[in-house]
Amino acid sequence: MDKLQKIFAKCKTENRAALILFVECGCPDLASSEKLIERVIEAGADIVELGIPFSDPMADGTVIQHASQQALSAGATLSGILEMVRRVSARHPETGFILFSYLNVMLNHGLEKLCVELEAMKADGILAVDMPVEERAELDIPCRKHHLHRIPLVAPTTPAARIKKIVSGSTGFVYCVSRPGVTGIRHELPEGLEEYVRTVRKLSPVPVAVGFGIADGKTARSIGRIADGVVVGSAVVTLTLGELPPEQKIDNAAKLVAELAESLKDGRIA
Repeated sequence: MDKLQKIFAKCKTENRAALILFVECGCPDLASSEKLIERVIEAGADIVELGIPFSDPMADGTVIQHASQQALSAGATLSGILEMVRRVSARHPETGFILFSYLNVMLNHGLEKLCVELEAMKADGILAVDMPVEERAELDIPCRKHHLHRIPLVAPTTPAARIKKIVSGSTGFVYCVSRPGVTGIRHELPEGLEEYVRTVRKLSPVPVAVGFGIADGKTARSIGRIADGVVVGSAVVTLTLGELPPEQKIDNAAKLVAELAESLKDGRIA
């Protein structure tokens, strides 16, 4: 049983969904990112999605776009982020770490090189936001070679036949986008979500995590009752922006993560 399997199995025994936290690496700088990752793990995150800043983050709303631009302006690079991840993963060997990136960034670095480095630092997988199923072999091959999960994405607009194709042969977990559109904070869940998630879970050979628009404990708990994992991004990232002192922003983000973790306790009915 690998690390992600252990995490989801542990959460199942605790009758809760896994809490998956997205962090925009390098925003406002790498040192702050490292502190933030430490704090969200301490606050209850089971898996951390390591957002790699990109100049054209087409799947992201204004919050993560702004955070990505801040990180790039501060000089964040994939190589520098990987060095930071190496340190954090060594200190937290039981936490899952997923690289969350657009394909251009990874191609520029080199897919084989990237997978070698992620395996060495005991990271768990890669989520390529803009890689269609027809092109996935290019990433699947180095991921399998270096014992990494390639995490697929499905959306509510994806037909069932295509969902089946996307999730076939998957390992780790499936990322189920809760609504059409981009990332962002919303306080109401879309109609038809439960039926859609149920369909994905029937077709998926691995756990299903749901993200996009989960803003607070109420929405997190609602998702946690129907899914294996709850992904939160913009709600935490927005607390790292603005004019407050860096330590205060990290404290506020960690407080929200603790509230999210508490909301998921004993919440599974799926």
